[in-house]
Amino acid sequence: MKIQSDSLASRRRFLAASMASMTAATFAGGNLFQNKASADRHNEDGDPPFKLSLAEWSLHRTLRDESKGVTNLDFPRITKEEFGIEAVEFVNQFFMDKAQDKKYLADLKGRCDDNGVKSLLIMIDREGKIGDPNTAERKKAVENHYKWVDAAKYLGCHSVRVNASSEGSFEEQQKLAADGLAMLSEYAKPHGLNVLVENHGGLSSNGKWLAGTIEMVDMENCGTLPDFGNFYITRGDDPEMYDRYQGVRELMPHAKAVSAKSHDFDESGNEIHTDYMKMMEIVLNHGYHGYVGIEYEGRNLGEYEGIQLTKALLEKVAAKMAQPVS
Repeated sequence: MKIQSDSLASRRRFLAASMASMTAATFAGGNLFQNKASADRHNEDGDPPFKLSLAEWSLHRTLRDESKGVTNLDFPRITKEEFGIEAVEFVNQFFMDKAQDKKYLADLKGRCDDNGVKSLLIMIDREGKIGDPNTAERKKAVENHYKWVDAAKYLGCHSVRVNASSEGSFEEQQKLAADGLAMLSEYAKPHGLNVLVENHGGLSSNGKWLAGTIEMVDMENCGTLPDFGNFYITRGDDPEMYDRYQGVRELMPHAKAVSAKSHDFDESGNEIHTDYMKMMEIVLNHGYHGYVGIEYEGRNLGEYEGIQLTKALLEKVAAKMAQPVS
């Protein structure tokens, strides 16, 4: 049953019940992500099956509403205090003019440190087409990203997320995007940073196309950030959509981050568009045990509620994965 937006009280009762259910599933003696059974099943090194981070886009309506008085600088504190999450994924749109502002970046880094929050990556938008058919424009777009690589390095991130938009045929776009990505990856390499491409519309939402593009670049620090929900190749009245499970399977061999996109939940707390258990099995079966970024993008719930439900769902999935294998 899809949650409707006409009853705030009902939603809050549902959220409280869901959170209580997830809490009851926690094993005695600690957090689900610290349970050894989960590590035994999925990670021979004894680490948790996966860790949680929060993507800043989850709060995009809050951040854009000036009446709320919340800015990018508040994101680390909110992440820790409101959700108990200790890792963040920034979006450049919320500090677009601050990439080279050392005072601002020092303040942001200090707030992360003060709250015990780790900076993982910056998602970069609105800096031009990395696969632009025009050579000069493509080079300009790549160079526009340099300042964000520098900022990510300063903040202690491991990656920047970029878009691989281009024009032309399937093969032409692969070659153009691979060229731009190779140039940016060369710049990021001495900084110790990865350049990650998210399935984010157009041919980038075709798993085969994006995996092939990354293979064409053939650089260790150029990879993917599979998103559970961004598989719309075209939108409109008759959208073309790529199968999300096939797409994630194709992108996971190159993944250095993962985005757990969520929109709507049923009365049991499950995301109605994505089978999280199935998706996380795909993720872990590729040997990935890094951060999984919560990215709530729905509208039928408040952003805080959507984030909490997504977190609870991922914890429920972890609990099931921690059960002994018969």
